Amino acid sequence: MKLPRTLLLPLAFATSLSVLSMAAPVHAAAPAAQVQPARPLTAVSYHKVDIDGVKVFYREAGPKDAPTLLLLHGFPTSSHMFRELIPKLADRYHVIAPDYPGYGQSDQPGLDKFNYSFDNLAKVVDQFTAKIGISKYALYVQDYGAPVGFRLAAAHPERVTAIVVQNGNAYDEGIDNDFWVPVKAYWKDRSAATAAPVRAVLDLKATQWQYTEGFRDPSAHVSPDAWMLDQAYLDRPGNNEIQMELFYSYGTNPAHYPEWQAYFRKHQPPMLIVWGKNDKIFPAEGAYPYKRDLPKAELHLLDTGHFALEEDGHEIARLMRDFLDRKVKR
Repeated sequence: MKLPRTLLLPLAFATSLSVLSMAAPVHAAAPAAQVQPARPLTAVSYHKVDIDGVKVFYREAGPKDAPTLLLLHGFPTSSHMFRELIPKLADRYHVIAPDYPGYGQSDQPGLDKFNYSFDNLAKVVDQFTAKIGISKYALYVQDYGAPVGFRLAAAHPERVTAIVVQNGNAYDEGIDNDFWVPVKAYWKDRSAATAAPVRAVLDLKATQWQYTEGFRDPSAHVSPDAWMLDQAYLDRPGNNEIQMELFYSYGTNPAHYPEWQAYFRKHQPPMLIVWGKNDKIFPAEGAYPYKRDLPKAELHLLDTGHFALEEDGHEIARLMRDFLDRKVKR
């Protein structure tokens, strides 16, 4: 029987395919490999590490074989205060910024399970550096970061390559002002009456004040997210009492001032001081005395307030890069 022409071409095509399939198996082409874009050196990653049962959160960026910068935050904030500084330094430095227990994204164990003292915060940070394998670092200390960092420096001077101080105190002159009057009364006589004015510092109005007082133009330079995030952490159940414990423990720091000053004089660590001169908590009177013990310290007073990074982060990063490039061996 003769097939119609309309069927001849399809049949011939099918026959050809059949022959080819018998002659050589056909394998599906492997999909092209997905090329992942290189992660920028300045990209920040987020981690937690266990320190004696407490999960400590930290931010990290930069090449791990570069010199390390250890950024220590103040009250009432967390490593979030360094969110914009870290990428400005991480192209040349390995930058680490932890949250203390009770702050930011780190665990908040209760007062019955954790000793909230500056001695213990320094111990945790010391263990943290060992756990993540940091044996040398430059310090950035602000507010609470100063008594934590200076404890580390005095105990392990061989580890500290340089220090950047931003509104962090180590001298009696730095706490001889109106802000500290009720706090010193609380240190002297811990009672409900003396605690009341100190506890007011934990309110939203006071937190916002820390981000606006002494700033040139907070509405233009300071995101409200900064103080609202700090307040959200302060308002967690149990956190107020943790903060009150640390306010009381801050009274142990002045007794260490002579020890820290002796460390400065003996070891002469390279120091950059970048200080918001309009700060009502740690005013500029606390910046000048560093020069007594460290004549080569580089002092820059900035026309801003307590959280100087919010308003002058670009200038601080510029000063840090210049200073660290000169003072820290690569």
